[in-house]
Amino acid sequence: MYRFASTNTVAMEALQSEDHRNLLDIIDKLRSRGVSRYVDLPQIVVCGDQSAGKSSVLEAISGLTFPTKDNLCTRFATELILRREVTVAVNISIHPGPERSPDERQRLNTFRAEIDLTQPDLQKVVDEAKGVMGISDFKVFSTDILRVELSGPYQPHLTMVDLPGLFRAGNREQSAKDAKTVRKMVRAYVKNPRSIILAVVSAKSDFALQEITEMARELDPKGIRTLGLITKPDALDAGSDSEAAYVKLAQNEDVAFRLGWHVLKNRDYQMRDASSAERDEAEEIFFRSGVWTTVNPAQLGVKALKPRLSDVLKDQILRQLPALVQDIEMEISSTESQLRLFGSPRTNVAEQRRYLLQVSRDFTALIQAAVDGVYNNSFFGSAKTDDGYRKRLRARVQNTLTSFCEKMRQQGKQRIIVDTTSDEEELALDEISRAEFVDLAKERIRRSRGRELPGTFNPMVIGELFVEQCTPWRGIASNLLSEILGLANEILKLIVDHVAVQETASGILSVIRGSLEPFKSDLEVKFKELLTPHLEGHPITYNHYLTNTVQKVQEERRRKSLEKQLRTIVGHEEFASGRHVSIYPTRILEQLGKHIEVDMERYGGELAVDYMEAYYKVASKKFIDDISVLAVEWCLIDKLPTLFPPEAILDLQDDEVAHIATESDSLSLERTRHRQKLTTLEDAKSDLKQLDIHRTLGLPSPPPEAFEQIHSDNESEGLYEYGQTSLVEQAQHEEPSGRIEIINTGETELDWEPKLKKKKKK
Repeated sequence: MYRFASTNTVAMEALQSEDHRNLLDIIDKLRSRGVSRYVDLPQIVVCGDQSAGKSSVLEAISGLTFPTKDNLCTRFATELILRREVTVAVNISIHPGPERSPDERQRLNTFRAEIDLTQPDLQKVVDEAKGVMGISDFKVFSTDILRVELSGPYQPHLTMVDLPGLFRAGNREQSAKDAKTVRKMVRAYVKNPRSIILAVVSAKSDFALQEITEMARELDPKGIRTLGLITKPDALDAGSDSEAAYVKLAQNEDVAFRLGWHVLKNRDYQMRDASSAERDEAEEIFFRSGVWTTVNPAQLGVKALKPRLSDVLKDQILRQLPALVQDIEMEISSTESQLRLFGSPRTNVAEQRRYLLQVSRDFTALIQAAVDGVYNNSFFGSAKTDDGYRKRLRARVQNTLTSFCEKMRQQGKQRIIVDTTSDEEELALDEISRAEFVDLAKERIRRSRGRELPGTFNPMVIGELFVEQCTPWRGIASNLLSEILGLANEILKLIVDHVAVQETASGILSVIRGSLEPFKSDLEVKFKELLTPHLEGHPITYNHYLTNTVQKVQEERRRKSLEKQLRTIVGHEEFASGRHVSIYPTRILEQLGKHIEVDMERYGGELAVDYMEAYYKVASKKFIDDISVLAVEWCLIDKLPTLFPPEAILDLQDDEVAHIATESDSLSLERTRHRQKLTTLEDAKSDLKQLDIHRTLGLPSPPPEAFEQIHSDNESEGLYEYGQTSLVEQAQHEEPSGRIEIINTGETELDWEPKLKKKKKK
């Protein structure tokens, strides 16, 4: 198996090495610069119900005395930054909230407070901070953060954010509305997927009724990033069900968190004036007796909690570092895109015209890509999304024309002529039997008769029948015209909104739509031009498809007639059997002779219907292609890239340019804000990239499972030692060295899961 070795046996310094400190310092620097406004940063958030003992927890960890007024809610978050140094030092400041104005930020940044390091009580500092933040009856809570930086020889490398305590009912000092505000503030921190939730639970009340437990399970349903902390265990009656329940909770057997639970004994009233050392000694004595001896000692007391929290935070930072860098890079890209959209400052006509020229170039490039169907630009997004598909003009035009073709095929005929074998067969409202339609054609021929011989027909009859059949074309074409113009207008607006600043987009779009009007008129004229010959002219075609279709239709009809006669002669069963049958040709001829059409007008009607249907096929195919190519493509789509060329910008008068592109004060402020954001993000990226990851890691970072509660068997006496010691325990028991070596004995792979052993009795 693997075992750990060191030059001087690994101690706390291995965990809290200079690399460890640098890692936390960089994250703290990012937070102090306001990077957390743009991306989520790894952090430990200390949260719990009011009177759960959060202040005592922070005091035990840092040695500072935090305000502990039981029924008064803290009005802001407090960031506690602890670092190991030879000398003791404290620095207290305020980090302004995101909504603060530049003047307010400057005023808050100048805040400094001092405390007596011999009696480090923060109550006075908190009161001063409330005054500077402007907290009063009118402003109950603040998004400003009180930042307390404390260094000393006994401090861990650790950063935590203490949040106001949760409460449900109001009183004179805090209302029900305040409770909602606190809940909203805590949720904002806890829902950060990179936050480690230090959920403080008081043993004085049922943990299931404490709001932080419910919130942690809601926002971290798998319990991956929550570490539970039980306080006030001395308030439990020895041997009671409540004590047993909390021991079970501490052993991760009830509410299971991946990081497990820890137990801390708070300073009680009798020890209110005791020193930190006395407090820690009393805690150790408490945990060496009673039921708590059955709990893993690595989960008890502040001495175990400090390195455990430090290690949890370090691991969370290392685990999140690649994704954090990626998020920062994405924000940088987004901010750069927004700054490109803002363009350079536009304080005069020359700068304004230069801005419009750039918009023109960007617009033309994107609309040309949309027309060509080349969707490489990030503007077009993903075809998997509705938003991405909306921007893909060529795809939408193609699909719209395909739909138009399908509508012409299914809905283009006024009456659908169907062959029926029975007079009782029901037809749809838009259907008509061939026999009935031939009768109508026969009547039309009779009323249009000229000098043609019986059995023939006036050629104008085909035109009249065709015009009636293609009546729906006008409505279908009109709908297509509206759809295509709608697509064009939509893509134009989307592109303008993408390449132009919002306050100039409407003016630019107005110019573009003005240029679009002639194309729109040409398109409408072309639609009418292509539709009119079919609805008002007479049939003209030189396509041999016409006669081919007529011949095929008539040949198919004769084949069916012959089949019918053969079935009559040989019988239906014999015909269907496929067996060899002998018949006399004269019988076939006799049978066919009985079905020669002697009604010359009806014969002419059938022939006219055949020609009309054949011509309809020829004309509809041509109409679909002409509308798609000559109208949609050449009158509109192909011309879209010419709508807003650079030449048009040069032709604009100065007053027109100023009207469109004058920059507002608000936009100027937005540009400044985005430039500051970009600088902040680029500095953050640079800081993170400078981290020597390999040196910082030094050792494979343990997964969260390393902190899971390990259960003993029923025979255990409660005294544990690890076959493979965790980093936290090494830090507590071994001497400092500053580095860690991993020695492979070749037996097993490295396993971060601690293995429990019973300690042998002497």
